[in-house]
Amino acid sequence: MSLLTFFGCGRSKAPEYPSDTLTARDGREMTFHFFKHASLAIETGGKWIYVDPVSEYADYASLPKGDLVLITHSHHDHLDITAVDRILTPETEILCDRTSAEAFEMNCYTMRPGSVATPRDYVKIEAVAAYNTTPGHLQFHPKDREDCGYVLTIGGTRIYVAGDTEPTPELKKLKNIDIAFLPVNQPYTMTVDQAVEAVKAIRPAIFYPYHYGEVEEKTDLERLTQELDGVTEVRIRPLE
Repeated sequence: MSLLTFFGCGRSKAPEYPSDTLTARDGREMTFHFFKHASLAIETGGKWIYVDPVSEYADYASLPKGDLVLITHSHHDHLDITAVDRILTPETEILCDRTSAEAFEMNCYTMRPGSVATPRDYVKIEAVAAYNTTPGHLQFHPKDREDCGYVLTIGGTRIYVAGDTEPTPELKKLKNIDIAFLPVNQPYTMTVDQAVEAVKAIRPAIFYPYHYGEVEEKTDLERLTQELDGVTEVRIRPLE
């Protein structure tokens, strides 16, 4: 039996946004909704988990309310209070890095690298350090700011949403990753070669390049796909 079964696109409550529906290890369905850049959502069992919602990338007022909202770090293309407000209910939980937590008036789970939270019985969330390692780039995402990526375990399937990072030792130590979203844009996150290095280290069954646009240097997605032929399934979605 395959690890993940691909059901196709368009099974979404918001059909204007592309989506993939997969089956987790325990048989439950998960639908990934792709908005743009680092903004996406995971829908499972009627619950919506939003990652880095930004108003420019989707009409959040027309989308279902969030059960959980994850923020990786405080940059404007990841943290947008207005977008978060549009998907909040009194029961919505926000999980975010410690710098982003300062922007919220409400209480939230403040995640630091190594933190583990179980805000709902259907998901466990582990925070992974996200930072730059290349000289000359360290100021973009400094390690001591404690930005986060997240590993979500849903139905036994482990989903890694990396945030803005390079292939750090913390990233390369991750085990049993089924689905990975890794950023590939210069000069802020990974080069194509670094993304290949990261994928070969963690060996996900499916790799979604994301956060690959909004810069002058265009990411060579064709070479990225070719370099990973036979390593993992690379799925290109509109996450420029």
